[in-house]
Amino acid sequence: MMGCLVAGLTACAATPAAQPEAPLTTAPETTVPTTSAVPPASPVPGAEARCPYLESAFVADANGQRVGKVRVSADKPHPACFFYRSDGKIQLTVQVYVGDAGSAKALVDKVAPVSSADPATLPTGWAGGSQSTDTGAVFAVAKEKSAVVITTNQKQTVKAKRVAEQTIDALAL
Repeated sequence: MMGCLVAGLTACAATPAAQPEAPLTTAPETTVPTTSAVPPASPVPGAEARCPYLESAFVADANGQRVGKVRVSADKPHPACFFYRSDGKIQLTVQVYVGDAGSAKALVDKVAPVSSADPATLPTGWAGGSQSTDTGAVFAVAKEKSAVVITTNQKQTVKAKRVAEQTIDALAL
C-alpha cells in the first residue's frame, strides 16, 4: 500500500512538470513614445537677399573675409543666412531654429556632438559645443526651444561664437 501511495504522490508531483505550461496571458504591448527628438533638416540656400538679422559688414569683420553675396533659406520664422566670399564659395552660415527643446538640443548635438566637441556656453543659459572641422569650425548652442548654429570656413571657433552672440542679440532669443 505504501508503494502505491508513494507512486501516486510521485505521479502527482511529476504530472504538472511534464505537461507544457499554458502561456500566460498578458496585456498587449504598448509603444512608449521615445523622448529622442529629431533635429530639423539642414537649411538650403534660396534667393539672394539681405540677412534679416545680421549685417554683411558685421559678418565680414567677424569672419575676416569680404562678403560677396548673401542667400537666405525659406525657413520660417528665421531663415538661415549663407554668406559667400567674393569667389562664390560659402564662408559662413547661420541657422536659427525655434521649435521644441528636444529638437533644438538634437540640432546642436548633430553639428557639435557632445562626444567630440568642446563645451560651449553663452550668458543667460545657452549651452552646446564648438569645434574645428575639416572645412573650418562650428559653434552651436541651444536654450529652451531655440538653437543657433554657426559654421565658418575659418578654423577659429571664436569667430563663430561672436556671430552667434550677435545673432542671439539681434533676434532677442
